Amino acid sequence: MKCLYSIFTLFFLVLLSSCSNQEVTKKDVVETTDDIQEQLREGLPIGDNSRTSLDWNGTYSGIVPCADCEGIETTLTLNQDMTYFIVTNYLGRNDALEETFNGTFKWDETGSKIFLEGVKYAPNQYKIGENQIWQLDKSGNMITGDLADHYILYKKP
Repeated sequence: MKCLYSIFTLFFLVLLSSCSNQEVTKKDVVETTDDIQEQLREGLPIGDNSRTSLDWNGTYSGIVPCADCEGIETTLTLNQDMTYFIVTNYLGRNDALEETFNGTFKWDETGSKIFLEGVKYAPNQYKIGENQIWQLDKSGNMITGDLADHYILYKKP
């Protein structure tokens, strides 16, 4: 573990010094290595992934396909504290009926997908991208086919 700590420290020193002319301080190195150690303790992936590299928190919305209605208007808010709030409205069926869920979400082991806890009978898995998220199928896979592009929710400015 000590060797791994040393490797990451050296890596970040080289990276920080090569990216700018700013002086790298001991405090910068300690904060960076502390973040890495916390990720290792929590079993999180180290390096670039959606969780660590994107500004993923915010509100996403769109209209996803529906088998027996005009579409499902969906708004999903992801908060930095790992909580979510989702509102769905089945268009053309009963426009006054909105379903809402809130709770916590978890990241998968790759740091690219989230799972909404507490949602049982609606989609609860999403892949996080730059300013957009993809609703996944029940197995956690990307939806394919002619309507695949309709399962994307876009981040609101």
